[in-house]
Amino acid sequence: MGVLKKISGPVVVADEMKGARMYDVVRVGDLSLIGEIIRLNGDNATIQVYEDTAGLRPGEKVVNTGEPLSVELGPGLLKSIYDGIQRPLEILKDKSGDFIGRGITASAIDKKKKWEFKPKAKKGDDVTGGDILGETQETETIAHKIMVPPGIEGKITEIKNGKYNVEETIAVVKSRGKEHELKMSQIWQVRKRRPYTEKLDPDTPLITGQRIVDTFFPIAKGGTACIPGPFGSGKTVCQHQLAKWSDTQIVVYIGCGERGNEMTEVLTEFPKLEDPFTKKPLMERTILIANTSNMPVAAREACVYTGVTLAEYYRDMGYDVSLMADSTSRWAEAMREIGGRLEEMPGEEGYPAYLGRRLAEFYERAGRVVCIGKDKRRGSVSMIGAVSPPGGDISEPVSQNTLRVTKVFLALDASLAHRRHFPAIHWLKSYSLYLDSLKNWYGEKVSSEFLDNRNKAMALLQKEAELQEVVQLVGPDALPEKEQAVLAVAKRIREDFLQQSAYHEVDTYASMGKQHLMLKTIMKLHDRLMSAIDLGVQLKKTSELKLLDEISRMKEIPEKEAETKIKELMKRLDHEFDRLIAEVKT
Repeated sequence: MGVLKKISGPVVVADEMKGARMYDVVRVGDLSLIGEIIRLNGDNATIQVYEDTAGLRPGEKVVNTGEPLSVELGPGLLKSIYDGIQRPLEILKDKSGDFIGRGITASAIDKKKKWEFKPKAKKGDDVTGGDILGETQETETIAHKIMVPPGIEGKITEIKNGKYNVEETIAVVKSRGKEHELKMSQIWQVRKRRPYTEKLDPDTPLITGQRIVDTFFPIAKGGTACIPGPFGSGKTVCQHQLAKWSDTQIVVYIGCGERGNEMTEVLTEFPKLEDPFTKKPLMERTILIANTSNMPVAAREACVYTGVTLAEYYRDMGYDVSLMADSTSRWAEAMREIGGRLEEMPGEEGYPAYLGRRLAEFYERAGRVVCIGKDKRRGSVSMIGAVSPPGGDISEPVSQNTLRVTKVFLALDASLAHRRHFPAIHWLKSYSLYLDSLKNWYGEKVSSEFLDNRNKAMALLQKEAELQEVVQLVGPDALPEKEQAVLAVAKRIREDFLQQSAYHEVDTYASMGKQHLMLKTIMKLHDRLMSAIDLGVQLKKTSELKLLDEISRMKEIPEKEAETKIKELMKRLDHEFDRLIAEVKT
């Protein structure tokens, strides 16, 4: 037990903290506020407090728990809404009303609820860390696998079938004369990554149903992406779409220092959203971590580490997990404030010099891995982090340090957002470094010509940007017909392919097969236009084709009918151009 000596906002200093270690959790003051030791100097401990420190006085006691900041892992995590230090908000509301009282604690998972445990292992089996003992049905769609905690191995001397709560013993493992009583829950330090056997190459895409992402700037399963953009450019809506439609079994959504109204929208909308794959509520496979901008800044760091630890836990069960962090800029602002109060030497724009390292440590916990355990199951954590650069200036330190460690850059553009172009991801400013590693998957699962069409479309969009400078000076009619055709096709790529409605029941999601056929049709239109112009067909004649309206409405064709209708459209496209060419020849 120590004594409070100095208070500076969320940073306090305690004296007489003998035996304290870095990152120990402490209870500060008469209200027992939760804090974490971030600096030690002899018996002096500097603590970042995860709750409001108003009213604290020097001389109050500081109690060291002797344990690092950890999370409780076990059945009951899904469908939960936590704050940054894994306190369930619904239980906090019952205890303190609409405003969270200080010093209140609550168990992260219900200790009394009984779960039906079905053993998969049996008495006499040799097990090691990561092996699955059995499972319980956590929600209607997700089976929660109960694993042997890392570091424990031996022979099962007892395993029970039946209904138990998370604190009751379900199995006993004997190792070197010592017995380990295993429960359905386990504790894990948030700053320590969970172990795995092997990290796999990112050779499988994360299918999101968003055409600009899947076709132009794909994210690999277990990959990392960042979505930077100014206020109002659609970061949150993009992350909602990716959370809802990406082909992962578990979603962990971290609201890190977001405005209260944005976080409220997430908390009210997510429970109402329907999972498109199971037709059950999306919350059945979602964990929400809410930390709003008016909560203590120190808790922003905790919420990021809490979220990634929960994601790793479900990855270890063999699930694919998508983690949305909205936004890491707020975490960086918290680091800047804490660093200032610690009187550290500031780096660029006042951010601490270790900003890049902290961001890298966070994103490096993503990956597709072979999990520990005998069955060699595979799981992944894909991270998509939003960045909120002031004024949309991505040259600032948070954006630049994020770019160094993430492989996909989805640049949101305010001018596109103002034109109601959704997603407002700018095709010339964005990039993906996963294209080469995903080449074989696209060739085998979609089509051998998929990437060729993608590259041709990208070249057309770049050509359009060059021509726009000329158009602004002399107007489009002064251009040669071939260049006018390039502008017409590029407009179709932008408006009929890249633009997508999040609220249209059909257009909100497009399968890889439909995306391929849509782009193939637009590129066929380009090829036929160019050859027709070479043969003397006027561009004006081609623009009168009624078929072009149907090409614009391809996005509204339901998935079941897409292949038949779009292939028929391509046949009619050939027929119409053959007719135009025949008319010219006669």
